[in-house]
Formats: sequence, C-alpha cells, structure tokens
Amino acid sequence: MQFKDYYQILGVDKGATQDDIKKAYRKLARKYHPDVSKEADAAARMAEVNEANTVLSDPEKRVAYDTVGAQAWAAGARSGDDVRPPPGWNTGYEFRDGGGDGADAFRQHFGGDSGDYSEFFEQMFGRARGGGGGRARAGGARAQTQMRGEDQHARIELELIDAYRGAERSLTLRGARVDDSGHVVPEERTLQVKIPQGVKEGQMIRLAGQGSPGFNGG
Repeated sequence: MQFKDYYQILGVDKGATQDDIKKAYRKLARKYHPDVSKEADAAARMAEVNEANTVLSDPEKRVAYDTVGAQAWAAGARSGDDVRPPPGWNTGYEFRDGGGDGADAFRQHFGGDSGDYSEFFEQMFGRARGGGGGRARAGGARAQTQMRGEDQHARIELELIDAYRGAERSLTLRGARVDDSGHVVPEERTLQVKIPQGVKEGQMIRLAGQGSPGFNGG
C-alpha cells in the first residue's frame, strides 16, 4: 500500500505530544478550511490534514501507525511510496469504523464535513464513515457533553466441549494511553473471561466498563 507520512503532513516531530498535534492541526485547519482559504488546493489539503489528525490524535491508532511507520522510515520511505506492514502489526487492536475523534473535532471547531479518507487509511483502519451532523462551534454545550469511550473486541476460539460445558479464557487487548508528559505509551491489558454454557458461534459476551475511556468523564 502507498505510505502516508502523517507527521510530515502536520509538520510535527515523531515524538510530538498529543498537545503538539492538537495545536498543529488547529493551525493548519484554519489555514486550509475551504470556507476561508484562498489556496487553490485547500479542500484536498484539508482532507489530508484531517486524516493525519484522525490517526495521530487517537493513541491506539497512533501506536499501530508508528509500528508500520517505523519500518517505512527505516527503509527511507516517503509519502506515496509502496510499503508492506510488518507481520502482526495490528494483532490485538480493534479499530472502530473510521470517523474518529479527528473528524468529530473538525466538525466541532470548524463546521461542515471532514472530507474523504485515503486508501492507505482504509487499508489500515477500515472505511471511514461520511460527515453530516451539521455545524457546531467550539466552547458550546456540545463540546462539553460527555462522550462514551470506544468498545474493544476480541475473538475467542473454543473447542466444542468448552462451548457445551462453559469455560474460562484469558484475553490480551492492545491499546495505548497518554502519559503525564503528553506522549503516547503502548499498553496491554489482560482480562479473564467466563464463557457461559451453550454459547453459540458469533455470540457476543459483554464485559461492562472494560472499553476505552471517553471524553469529559464519559
């Protein structure tokens, strides 16, 4: 797939804090927003900036992207070069279906749609959902609303006898968190899951409160 250097797009270092990324995104969004920009390629640049922010502002997506990027940068790859992700780069991750915090932030602070996502983004994280949602302004009631965190998912393979009798399994989920200095740190969590008797193929077992944290206490 064709590599995208999201750090270069936002103009930040690879060790940038989450606050650095937020500031860079807002600066570029004000420059390239199609409603105010006089740049000929403003819409295309804004879509590119928004995509970079969608990945780098999400700790889990950023850690997974850095795994692919580290190999690409070591080989001297630049945006547009063909890269092949290392084996197992996304094992243990469960990326939600596009949109993401970057797209939501774009609509909250600047209004309108967030634009299309590249083939590189879709191959890594899945197809992004479209915009909609009207306009909202920073500082309004909507910006202060609690938002639930993401669900996380894992597949469990069972022998037929375990599905019949019930069992217990240990699951490891990969993710990331932001440390006190604002840097993204990889993180793994191990959960013990009880499998009920008579569980069927494709059945969902819900573990309340074990998803990712949300915003404003959600």
